[in-house]
Order: sequence, then structure tokens, then C-alpha cells
Amino acid sequence: MNTTPINGTLDVVGIGNAIVDVLSFADDALIQSHGLTKGSMTLVDEARSEALYKQMGPTTACSGGSVANTLAGMASLGARTAFIGKVRNDQLGAIFKHDMHAVGVNFPTTMMERGPATANCLVYVTPDAQRTMATYIGACSRVSETDIEPDLIERSAITYIEGYLWDTETAKAAIRKAITVARNAQKKIAFTLSDTFCVDRHRDEFLSLISYNDIDILFANEAELKSLYQTDDIELALQKAKGVCPIIAVTRSEKGSTVLTSDLTEHVSTAPVSKVVDTTGAGDLYASGFLYGLTRGWDLASCAKLGNRCAGEIITQIGARSLKPLNTLVA
Repeated sequence: MNTTPINGTLDVVGIGNAIVDVLSFADDALIQSHGLTKGSMTLVDEARSEALYKQMGPTTACSGGSVANTLAGMASLGARTAFIGKVRNDQLGAIFKHDMHAVGVNFPTTMMERGPATANCLVYVTPDAQRTMATYIGACSRVSETDIEPDLIERSAITYIEGYLWDTETAKAAIRKAITVARNAQKKIAFTLSDTFCVDRHRDEFLSLISYNDIDILFANEAELKSLYQTDDIELALQKAKGVCPIIAVTRSEKGSTVLTSDLTEHVSTAPVSKVVDTTGAGDLYASGFLYGLTRGWDLASCAKLGNRCAGEIITQIGARSLKPLNTLVA
């Protein structure tokens, strides 16, 4: 349950996995030797996570998690945000809580005193800037309905939920409660497909969420959208998605992004980046810019342009938390 009151209205409250990212540079051979799938996420248990960590090279640790990254980006842009997620009262849990507060994101959820350790994600960054992840869910799996504070949802313009969280019945119940509260308060709900791994596991449920008016804004990248509709043709996937929910924003790497509504298909280009260092968090930061614009009443093309700028900025550095204020990107 929440212990710290948050006064006033919020732009976005996010519900997601509270994870500490541990990043290290690696080559393809190392990833292959560990049996990981390059460019994707693999779930591991605590023992394997510890074994993999011991074999990593020099590391950089910072708070992560898809929705948490998005909220941190929004806070850097100047938005008011709050996060709901579970950590244990341990070393990584303390790091996560400190980092969220330090970037200006309200994180009032009580830390667990017992149970699984705080989640971590081992991120292997290869020379081509692709990231391969081995994730230990840990305390994240304990998110439940009791963590959803109706008042927090009701005071937020948008409730943002990550597909990564859709793995346990308790988390699903928490998400459904949040959706119901937001709907009753006539507030918007955003959802990210998160990863092809998630889509493959939960395709039918995700399609139901999107199709039955539970979601107002859907975020996906090309691979996730193609996986959702089980096609290798991105144009066909875009055609199938069009009109399924009010707004769909699809990130397309160096091609920028495409925004879909029932009567609009808007391709928004992005400026080239001089050097791509690490693609970790590109989609998360795109959502930061997009949601920031949306909560300020911008047209969808302008939302996508800021999303592209934020994504372009984050891939020039290591990690998914910007090292400099993002409000300089707001035109």
C-alpha cells in the first residue's frame, strides 16, 4: 500500500516492473555461449541471474523497467508522474527508490520486508548497439490489487501499463482494477506491448485488451506489431492494427514512427543520430515524449516528433535514463 501522499493532479501514473538494470558491453559470442537470444529478453531465475552476473565484464547499474524509464523521461521533460511497482527492502530496492525520487518521479509503494529480492535485468550491449536482456522478475511478481490506489489513478490524466507485467494472475488483477478505476473516472489508459517475448506469450489476451475498448493508446515497435498479428509484413500489420484502438504509435528505428487512428496514418520521420551507443530504452523514451505531448493537447504528429527526439537522444548514451535534461528537446 502507499504511504507517502501525493498532492494535486498528475500527468501520468505508471504501473510496471521495478527493475535495476545492470549493463555491460559484450560480443555476440558471449551472448551465444549463454544461450541468450540476441536483441530480446529472456526470463531467468535468481540462481541463473547470479551466475550470469558473475561472468559479466565491468558493469553500470541504474534503475530501469520499461514504464519506470518512460516516467523518468517524462519527469525530465517537466511532467508530473508517479510509479506503482514492487521492490524489496534490499540493496537494489534502495537503489531503485533513490533513483526514482532523484529524477522527480513519485514512488510511494511500500518496500517489501520479505519475499523475492528486487528484480534485476542484465543487459548485454553489443558493438552494433543492440541489447540482449536476462531478467530476474523477483519482487515484481508481487504486484497486486492492494497496490492500486484509486485516488492516484483518478488524479492522473493517463494510466500507463507495461506488457512485461502481464505474467501473473495477481498482476493481471491489479491491471484490470487500474483499468476499471480509470474508465470510471473517464481517464485515458496507455499500454505498451513491451517485447516480442511478451506478445508471443500473451497474444490472445493482448488482442482482447486492445479490441474491447480497454486501451486508448497502444505503443509497439515493428517487431512487436508483426508478432501481434503474426505476419512478416509490417504494412499488413499496420493495416490490421488501424482503428483497433483510438491511438497506436509504432516505433520504426531510423525510419521514425507511424501513428494510427481510425482515419489517420501519419508517418513521422526522425533526424539521423551521429553515433548509436546503446538502443536500451529507445521505445521507453519515445513514449515519454509522446505522452508528454498528449497530456498537453498536442496534435499526434507533434507528439511523435518529440517521441522521436527523446528516443534519438537516449540511444547516444549507455542506459535508459537520460544524462541531461530532456526539456531542451521541447520545441
